[in-house]
Amino acid sequence: MTARAAQLHTGSHDLPVSDALARSMADGWAPSPPPDDSRVPGFEQLTGRRARLAARFPGERLLIPAGELKVRSHDCDHRFRPHSAYAWLTGLTGEDQPGHVLVLEPDGEPVLYLRPRSPREKGGEFYRDRKYGEFWVGRRPDLAEAERLTGVRCAHLAGLTRLGPGRDASRDPELASALSELRLVKDPWEVAQLQQAVDHTATGFEDVVRALPSALRHPRGERWIEGVFQLRARAEGNGTGYETIAAAGAHACVLHWTRNDGPLDPRQLLLLDAGVETDALYTADLTRTLPLSGRFSPVQRRVYELVLAAQDAGIAALKPGASFRDFHRACSTVLADGLADWGVLRVPAAQALTAESGLHRRYTLCSSGHMLGLDVHDCARARAEQYLDGVLEEGQVLTVEPGLYLQPDDTTLPPELRGIGVRIEDDLVITADGARLMSTALPRTADAVEEWMDRLLSPSG
Repeated sequence: MTARAAQLHTGSHDLPVSDALARSMADGWAPSPPPDDSRVPGFEQLTGRRARLAARFPGERLLIPAGELKVRSHDCDHRFRPHSAYAWLTGLTGEDQPGHVLVLEPDGEPVLYLRPRSPREKGGEFYRDRKYGEFWVGRRPDLAEAERLTGVRCAHLAGLTRLGPGRDASRDPELASALSELRLVKDPWEVAQLQQAVDHTATGFEDVVRALPSALRHPRGERWIEGVFQLRARAEGNGTGYETIAAAGAHACVLHWTRNDGPLDPRQLLLLDAGVETDALYTADLTRTLPLSGRFSPVQRRVYELVLAAQDAGIAALKPGASFRDFHRACSTVLADGLADWGVLRVPAAQALTAESGLHRRYTLCSSGHMLGLDVHDCARARAEQYLDGVLEEGQVLTVEPGLYLQPDDTTLPPELRGIGVRIEDDLVITADGARLMSTALPRTADAVEEWMDRLLSPSG
C-alpha cells in the first residue's frame, strides 16, 4: 500500500487494493456535474446575513466551523448536521459538510474552506476513504461547483492552516452571542421554512393518531409512536429537530422523556412532543396530550383544561414590545390560581408566584416557552438583555408550552391526580399587532381533540 493510501480513513476489514484494480479505478469515468443553476436554499438572504455579522466585528477575521463528525461506535459516526450558525451563513445543510469552515476576512470577504471532491484520476480517495470517499458516503462538489452553489469564493480545507489569527465561533463567547442575536428575528423566508416544518409536523401527529390501534397492541407502544413520527420526518424533511418525546401515563411527568420504551394503556394519556426539521434545518416544536381511549376522563379533562387556559393567557400576552417573560408570567398565574383552587397549593397563588416562594413550580417546573428556528431552543447563546430580559419583536418565532407534571409519587396530590402529565405546545410568529398561531392544523381544546381523533380513527379517516 502506498503512503498516500495509508493516510486514508480505512476500516479494519478493508480488502487490499491490487495495482491492477488501482489502474482500473483511475479511468473510465464519465463527467457527472450538478445542474449549473443549482443554489443553496435561501441563497438571496445569505449576503446580507454575512454583512451584518462582519459589521459587528469590523477589521477582524471570523471563523464559523460546520463542526466535526462524532463517533457513535468504533468506525461508525453519528449522522452529521452542520452547526446552525454555519448553515445560516452559508445555506449548506448537508451531511457532506464535516470539517468545513466559513471565514469572514477582515475586509468582510467570505471564503469557504472545503474538502473538495477527489479527482478520479489519481489518489484513489473516492473509493478508498471510508469516511469521506464518495463511493462510501456520496458525492460532494469540487471547488468550482461549490462556488456556483454558494456564490462564495471557495478554497481547499488545507489552506486553513495558513490563515492568521481570528475569532473562532466554537471558542469565542462574544462571537457565539452575536450569531445568536442576529438570528432572533426571522426574515420571511425563514418564517416560511418554519411554517413548512409546522405543517409537516401536524401531518406527523395525524399519522400517530391513525397508528394508535397498532401501538396500543405493542409492548413498547411508545417506540411505535416514535417510529411513526420519524417516518414522516424523514420522508418530508431532514428528520426530527430533536429527540421525540412519546410519553404515556406517568412518563409524561418526565420533562424530557426520550427512552420511549413503555407500553400504552387506553386509560392513560399520551404526551407527544415532536418536530419535523426541514431540509434547510428549521424545526417545528409541537406538543399534544392525547387520551389513548379517544376520550378524556373527567380528571384528565380537568387538568387539560387548566393547562389550555394557561396557554390561552400566554398567547394573549404576545405582541411586539412586550417583555419576553410576560407570556411565561401569564401562564404561571393561571396555573398557580388553578392549583390553589384545587387545594393543591398550601399557600395563596399570589404568594406562590413570588420570587421568594415559587412553590407552584413543584407541579410545573420549566419555562413556558422559548425561541424557535434552526435550533429547537434557538438563539440560546444570546445575551440575557437581548433575549430572556429583552422585548419581543415582529418576526420572532417562539413556542408557548405550559404544562402540569403531577408526579406519581407526590403525596401532596390527591391520588386521582398523581401520574398525570399534560403539556400543550404551539409555535407562533410575532406580528405587527400580536402573534399568529402557526399550528392551527392541530386541535387545542379537549372537545376538538376528541373529535379530531374520532375522525382520524374512523374507517374513512
